[in-house]
Amino acid sequence: MNILLIGSGGREHAIAWALQKSPNTDVLYVAPGNGGTAEIAENVDLDIADGEALLSFVHERNIGLVVIGPEAPLVDGVADLLRADGVPVFGPNADGAQLEGSKAYSKAFMEANDIPTAAYGRFDDEAAALAYVREQGAPIVIKADGLAAGKGVVVAETVEDAEAAVRACFDGAFGDAGSTVVIEECMTGPECSLLCFVTAGQSFPMAPAQDHKRAYDGDLGPNTGGMGVYSPVPIVTDEEMAAMVAIMEKAAAATAVAPFTSDYRGTLYGGFMLTPEGPKIVEFNVRFGDPETQVVLPRLESDLVEIMLAVAEGRPEDVQLEWSDDWAVSVVLASEGYPGAYEKGKVILGIEEAEELPGVTVFHAGTRRNYDGELLTNGGRVLNVVAKGDGFEEARERAYEACDLINFEGKMYRHDIGKKALQGRSAWDQ
Repeated sequence: MNILLIGSGGREHAIAWALQKSPNTDVLYVAPGNGGTAEIAENVDLDIADGEALLSFVHERNIGLVVIGPEAPLVDGVADLLRADGVPVFGPNADGAQLEGSKAYSKAFMEANDIPTAAYGRFDDEAAALAYVREQGAPIVIKADGLAAGKGVVVAETVEDAEAAVRACFDGAFGDAGSTVVIEECMTGPECSLLCFVTAGQSFPMAPAQDHKRAYDGDLGPNTGGMGVYSPVPIVTDEEMAAMVAIMEKAAAATAVAPFTSDYRGTLYGGFMLTPEGPKIVEFNVRFGDPETQVVLPRLESDLVEIMLAVAEGRPEDVQLEWSDDWAVSVVLASEGYPGAYEKGKVILGIEEAEELPGVTVFHAGTRRNYDGELLTNGGRVLNVVAKGDGFEEARERAYEACDLINFEGKMYRHDIGKKALQGRSAWDQ
């Protein structure tokens, strides 16, 4: 089968890596891809927002499955256009994608379906939003309603910081995404992600994972797209896991009935806070998480092509998941300055040596090849260094050993990925 994968990040490299392991894959195209996908698939220069161009490519290359990685084309309705032409697509239609495309819509969905989440207010007016902040006090969470490339959320420790975040939204810091603002109570507890395959109203949970959002050691510094992650998550109790699975089942069932015009077919990402009252949803995403995908898919033993095709075609009875008992740890190597301004074009060395270590795979997030074939940095998050092991400590040590073998000017990374979890649940109380 010929497959088209849309996207260019570390998530897409991990998906491509898993798709290529399947005997069902004949030719894998990635649009636009990156330096890592170029080594295992054929990168193609397509505008992923241009549904008609994608449709033409699908017909020209006899594509049997389209996998949409990032959220923006899903929100823009690319899946709708392809499905209307009979193309099997892994990824929800535009109405389902609103669960990530609009935080206000997502909160209303949770409220309507009795899904536990933070108390909130929704505002289209700056004065009303500021008044709500002053009434609620701090800490408090300010969110731009729409897609803001992961930068539209501020956890404000003071009322002054919250007011500044509200003003930034209404002043256009996030474009149209900030014209509506969602203000939430600040929940407490460890965070955890549970991704699920969803089709025909049924949910099939993947392995849980735990991301590290802050830029610097000790969970300090600004929020990022993720600086490291591991799976499974040792601090999650059996009761909490059962509660998260039940919440995702309830959400999946709700995506197959009105007001959705078509059932949801793709990945539904549940971002959870493990609060003292039990797991609550922080947010839904409508695609594979990044960097969670980079540790979840290496633990998947089932055929990803068969799973994605069954999801795309609405065949829940054919979704069968098997997971390895391995632990997986990923450390993100980033460009100096990330998540702020950073330089591109730095030569990357040492990946081959790193991947010679047992259980190590390096997924590219922001890389490209120059005309001389050199691998260069091309983004804030550059590489996901993933290591598997029989235990948590073994996987973690391997990941950092591999990080030491890879070099580029300005290489930046956290040195404490997984350290809290090794200390146990009490580490979140300190």
